[in-house]
Amino acid sequence: MRDYLNIGSTPPAEDCAQVGSDNYYEESKKECKRYIELLREKMGNEPVGARLAIKSFPHDFGNYYEVVCYYDDSNPKAVDYAFRCESEGPETWEG
Repeated sequence: MRDYLNIGSTPPAEDCAQVGSDNYYEESKKECKRYIELLREKMGNEPVGARLAIKSFPHDFGNYYEVVCYYDDSNPKAVDYAFRCESEGPETWEG
């Protein structure tokens, strides 16, 4: 079955665009795209059954965006990749 893990919108030690701020949509999407690139640099490309993507979530002040890792929970390599992205991903933009 397909599931996903929230990874975040930026590395955990970095500031991120705030929902409701000017240009939030554009800034948040740029941050998420950059974070996906950084995750791939550090963790490698997604194995079959896993996929990094940007997902929208509802919030009182409008939708917000985060990087998620979709994975097939019957595929051990996909599951491992998703959980490694969540727990071992880069802490800062420098990796």
